[in-house]
Amino acid sequence: MYLTIIRLQTQLSATAELTGESVEKAANTAQLKKLLARDGPGLVFGTVQKYREQKDLDADEPGSQEDDGYDNDTSDLDSGRRDAAEPSSSNGKPRKPTLSEPFEVLNTSEDILILVDEAHRTQAGDLHANMMRALPNAARIGFTGTPIIMGDKKRTHDIFGEYIDRYTIKEAEQDGATVPILYEGRTAKGAIKDGASLDGLFEDLFREHTKDELEAIKKKYATKGQIFEAPQLIQEKAADILRHYVTHILPNGYKAQLVAYSRRAAMRYYEALEAAKKELLEEALSLSPEDKALDDTQLLTRPPRIKAAIQAWRYRDVLKTLEFAVVFSSGNNDDSAWAKWSERSAVERHIKRFKKPLMHDDSAKTDPLAFLIVKSMLLTGFDAPIEGVMYLDRSMREAELLQAIARVNRTGHGKTHGIVVDYFGVANHLKEALAAYSEEDIDGALQSLKDEIPLLRDRHLRVIDVLRGQGVDSLADTEEAVQALADERFRADFVVKLKEFNRTLDDVLPRPEGLEFVNDAKQLAYIHALARNRYKDTPPLGKDIGHKVRKLIDDYVISLGIDPRIPPVQLTDAEFDEHLGRQVGDRAKASEMEHAIRSHVRKHLDEDPVKYGRLSERLADLLQQLDGQWDEQVEALRGLIQQLRDGARVDGEEVPEMPAHAEPFWRELVASADLEADQVDDATAQRLLTATEEVVAIIQQEIAIPDFWKPSHIPDQEALKQQLFTVLMMGDLVPTDQAEAVSERLLDLARSNHARLVNA
Repeated sequence: MYLTIIRLQTQLSATAELTGESVEKAANTAQLKKLLARDGPGLVFGTVQKYREQKDLDADEPGSQEDDGYDNDTSDLDSGRRDAAEPSSSNGKPRKPTLSEPFEVLNTSEDILILVDEAHRTQAGDLHANMMRALPNAARIGFTGTPIIMGDKKRTHDIFGEYIDRYTIKEAEQDGATVPILYEGRTAKGAIKDGASLDGLFEDLFREHTKDELEAIKKKYATKGQIFEAPQLIQEKAADILRHYVTHILPNGYKAQLVAYSRRAAMRYYEALEAAKKELLEEALSLSPEDKALDDTQLLTRPPRIKAAIQAWRYRDVLKTLEFAVVFSSGNNDDSAWAKWSERSAVERHIKRFKKPLMHDDSAKTDPLAFLIVKSMLLTGFDAPIEGVMYLDRSMREAELLQAIARVNRTGHGKTHGIVVDYFGVANHLKEALAAYSEEDIDGALQSLKDEIPLLRDRHLRVIDVLRGQGVDSLADTEEAVQALADERFRADFVVKLKEFNRTLDDVLPRPEGLEFVNDAKQLAYIHALARNRYKDTPPLGKDIGHKVRKLIDDYVISLGIDPRIPPVQLTDAEFDEHLGRQVGDRAKASEMEHAIRSHVRKHLDEDPVKYGRLSERLADLLQQLDGQWDEQVEALRGLIQQLRDGARVDGEEVPEMPAHAEPFWRELVASADLEADQVDDATAQRLLTATEEVVAIIQQEIAIPDFWKPSHIPDQEALKQQLFTVLMMGDLVPTDQAEAVSERLLDLARSNHARLVNA
């Protein structure tokens, strides 16, 4: 069977090689023909461009770039034509379109399968026709990661047939395969779009100027290209971009991609961002001591420019080292200074650096390259989970727009969403830009940040309602709230909804719209911290919450005496009594003691199920007998805690003299024999003691094998279980029909007590 995959040849063939199969890549049309004409199995990779005769290729520039999926300027060919964005010929004039001559039939086998990547493009013209003429009986399957334009669907269906499977943008987000994309428009109401008049364009971009000033600007800049390449305009946008990045993106450690109007504009953006960084650092250093000392809540009330300077001060060490790089393909008339950005080695080096974390505990793993500035490159086939934001400053529509914004929807680095910030007006005309697709296909493609405010309000109410449903009228009543979370189901529901609320709040902050929710976020985090300490099984909020919110609530909770980074105090910790003494009232103390005991029992239950099972029953009896009598509960639980700390046996239990590590096995044998420990006669006790010694000795000998409990030693584990089964049967210790289950439990005990047994 042949497998021909069109486009992204380098990337896909490298992936295929991981299977261990022999992969053959067609370097040119002649080699492709030779490989396809051959009989027998194999994997063949070839780009769609190679389905042209050599003289057609000669019409193009020699030494054209290999299609690597990185640059929309050069990757797509259809019907023998290049895309409109393809560089011109060496004399600077547009290249004359060339048509492909038909291929001859190369292979008539029906055992050939053609897999076509990017099936929504390049497949309706003569290149695809050449492929089908060469392989007339091949089966074809088309893949695309981009919804198919409605007008092209019929052609696509005619070529490939109906869908085998569809996986929509919304489904990918719901499954966690991608993160949602939020957009923010930074242009005014008169957004720019293709075909806009220069008058409308100027009115939007220079809306702050008077009519006379506007006329003067129009005379200076006569074309749209000149406007978007204008140094002054780029400098203003670059300063705004960097302020936005430092305020909203940098605190979470993500990186940025900037899409410029042209390659010249990209170069000017590079210079402007360098200047903006220097200016922003100067503004940060010149802040007053009062501004530098503002906490996160106070920060929300400051104007955007001051807010950016304060964030720049906080992250000044990172900002000082921040780097920018331009990435584009080379052209014939390029300035020689541009070569350092367009050379293939430079492009690959910058991509590799960009994918590394900006901030990490291990500084050796970090890289300060935070911005990639592009025109068309890296808008398809580029996968960098660290990219959290894309700044758009040129027109995009349909497939290119969807491909571009998908650069920020990759999961990883704790990212919960990607952001697209629009300086051109694409987002403001999103409905028009995506009108070519069906609503089902593009549902969820972009969501406005403005829509996050009602979502934040809804998620705030949801987490509050968990407590209200348990009778908590005020978040200030922390003990009542913590008691309401005693039920594990409600506690889990509370934690899930709290994380959703905090994630959405992090999306909004430090915008002032989030200010009204900050105090409740702090108090809910405090309740969560108290519940985590009380019930021991409540997970920390962790890295699935953005740094902005995590810092906000951590600072608050720490100020109240709880450090979220420190695990809950356990019953055997030296500071448990001090922790208990800080609780207000006997009810809170009794609750702390109860759940400390429960946590201790859970922790050790596998080591000695019989002993700790009885202690759990003892706890339940005490709580039932002393229900509501908080002071009596405190005294009774104090005695039980001391018993656990001393390692004492369960009340009324008599255990023969034996090593401590053997006691769990003795208890298991007694329980399996259905005998109460205080009812065992001397002969039976001796028989059980002998069996216990034999069982422990066999286990200690067998588990001495290195890595005994790893899957590679499953045969040894089964052999040990069989030995234990034999001891049980020979000693007539348990009913025959239970011997298999008891030997399994003894094996589990051996696993749980491994360290004690091998060190005895």
